[in-house]
Amino acid sequence: MKSYDNFFIKAKDLKESREFYENKLGLSLKFNFQDKGMIAFNVGDEEPAIILKDVKAFPDIKPTIWFVVEDVGEEYQKLKGKGVKFLSEPFEILTGMAVEFEDPSGNRLGITDYEKVRKD
Repeated sequence: MKSYDNFFIKAKDLKESREFYENKLGLSLKFNFQDKGMIAFNVGDEEPAIILKDVKAFPDIKPTIWFVVEDVGEEYQKLKGKGVKFLSEPFEILTGMAVEFEDPSGNRLGITDYEKVRKD
């Protein structure tokens, strides 16, 4: 695990949540994919963002922390070999690949790489 990537949390109402994070907390909008059920906010100069996921689009959303790894496929195989049970096979995202799993207490975690960004 190289670093934190993003922190995902649920939003029951994206419009109301955007108002809260943007106007009450003073966070700046990083990206707006409301049409896909997500909006993200920067926290200071940090690269990791808080990403709100609309419960209408993601009904099983749990607070989730993603970590950056060099290669999701390799890390997936390594962790699977150690008994980590994944929620799915690795999947493609805008910047590379990702996959999620849960720890023994049910906390949701994920790994992602920036393979597409490195190739550009």
